Amino acid sequence: MDADVILDRRRLKRRLNFWRLTAALAVMALIAVGVGKYYSHGETHIARLTISGFITEDVERGEAIDKLVKRKDVQAVIVRVNSPGGTTAGSEQIYHALRRVAAAKPVVAVIGTIGTSGGYIVAIAADHIVAMETSLTGSIGVLFQTAEFTGLMDKLGIKPFSLKSSPLKGQPSPVEPITEEVRQALQLLLEDSYDWFAGLVRERRKFDAAALRRATDGRVFSGRQAVKLRLVDALGGERAARRWLKDSHGISMELPITDVRWGEDAGLVSRTLDTVGGKLFKNERLTLDGLLSVWQP
Repeated sequence: MDADVILDRRRLKRRLNFWRLTAALAVMALIAVGVGKYYSHGETHIARLTISGFITEDVERGEAIDKLVKRKDVQAVIVRVNSPGGTTAGSEQIYHALRRVAAAKPVVAVIGTIGTSGGYIVAIAADHIVAMETSLTGSIGVLFQTAEFTGLMDKLGIKPFSLKSSPLKGQPSPVEPITEEVRQALQLLLEDSYDWFAGLVRERRKFDAAALRRATDGRVFSGRQAVKLRLVDALGGERAARRWLKDSHGISMELPITDVRWGEDAGLVSRTLDTVGGKLFKNERLTLDGLLSVWQP
């Protein structure tokens, strides 16, 4: 064979060997990352749970929080809250899950830009709450909103028809006037949920009746105001939270932090389409059916 051909074959063989080795190393790295991610962190660390945006019920999130209880490599949990709230049931789900964690290890909450209403329900599940000076918090209460279109329907000549087993079934309805009976029933529902919310605040923040009234009139507070009202314990960010963990529980400030993840069972394409499609084509609040604990400026 020609000498040039032989040299070309040798160069081609070296290139193939290089790419085969590169591919093998890449596969091994992916396996190592996957094992480390899904089976064990190994190294002792602090877990960071981020609750942001509009809060709804989430089974996978609840399971991820519950796993923290028995994780021996997790020394403490930092809960980063940046949410105006959401459904009352969704916030309650996170609250109870975090209380189970707090029974086993320290939990500290850090309120970012906003931690109001249902976001504050999440925060009070922690043993210690830190907020920025300009953070917004509070808005302690429950909200029910609807709309009535009977006037518009009269103008359009539309007459709705419905059959129901009792006057309060399917009420309130946008196609029927809100009667005093319906209004009273909704008021009782709101008062019961508000009593539950205020009771959590009283229990977790150790408020007497006067302090509770000052803090639970529905308004929002800055971080500076919230400290004075004892809705939060200190001003600062995540570093202040870590300092509390060190001073109160002897947990080193040099300990690494690992984010708690959930919702990764679905495929990448499915998650991407859901995220993009959801933001483009639907308002999350339009899919809700229940009481809201949310601040809406």
